[in-house]
Amino acid sequence: MLVLFGLPASVLAQSAGPAIADESLKGDAVCTKCHDETEKRKPVLSIYKTRHGVRADSRTPGCQSCHGASEAHIKNAANTDPRPMVELQFGVKDAAPLKQQEAVCLACHKTGQRVHWAGSEHERRDVTCTSCHSVHVREDRVLDRKAQPEVCFACHKAQRAQIHRISTHPILAGKMGCSECHNPHGSVGPKLMVKNSVTETCYTCHAEKRGPYLWEHFPVNEDCTNCHTPHGSNNAPLLARRPPWLCQECHTTDHSRDVNSGANLPGGNLTTINGLNPLANQSPRAQMNGRNCLACHALVHGSNHPAGARFSR
Repeated sequence: MLVLFGLPASVLAQSAGPAIADESLKGDAVCTKCHDETEKRKPVLSIYKTRHGVRADSRTPGCQSCHGASEAHIKNAANTDPRPMVELQFGVKDAAPLKQQEAVCLACHKTGQRVHWAGSEHERRDVTCTSCHSVHVREDRVLDRKAQPEVCFACHKAQRAQIHRISTHPILAGKMGCSECHNPHGSVGPKLMVKNSVTETCYTCHAEKRGPYLWEHFPVNEDCTNCHTPHGSNNAPLLARRPPWLCQECHTTDHSRDVNSGANLPGGNLTTINGLNPLANQSPRAQMNGRNCLACHALVHGSNHPAGARFSR
């Protein structure tokens, strides 16, 4: 047996290697001795009312599973106030590398909706798990449909303003949350959509617009946001612009001929020379139909009308 005499305590500590994290309740007791029900600065006991605190499950982590053994923090040999930080402090950008913070969570949460996290928009912008999630609280706000938008709106301020417009999805009513359309952990689709495309995502709720139809409106198949602004609009129903201006962005052909006789009609083209008032010089047929394309072409998402691709009633 080799006995070492006269060596400094620091050398002996280094030779012993790093402390091993104790993931048991006994290890938790070291932390909860100070972080008890009277804790004001960092209350943590509510974690035992979450899935992270179900000790009957062998997969449940302990305090040291995430924060490390943190001997310097526990012993506080220099008796400083505040104590040295734990080995891994979450939610503090400069306390530990962001990738190291992510790795602790991804060690368990690496399947399901997290499979596309690497390279995702949030990951590339240094958004960590604790930027959105609160682990030590009983109710994580980002998992609550009603409270979730406020978590997202902390960064997405333009969308916060849009949901207060006249026409909007029922986000403020608490009937849907951001994660019903977006997967914040990454997606193979654009804009973190939960499906492979914007259109597929919209069809999860708006199945009646899916078709198939004999006559399909191609902008509908491409992207619903060609015509709609999903977070909110001042034009119902969530239209990017008001008809007929919206329709005339693509449909610049005229209505100058009668569909039955072929005769020329007064008024000519639906669009005007200056483009400022497309209603003034419309044909009588367009004027008497409420001055709106939808008065005749109501089935804009697709039609089975025998007259062909006119999307008529």
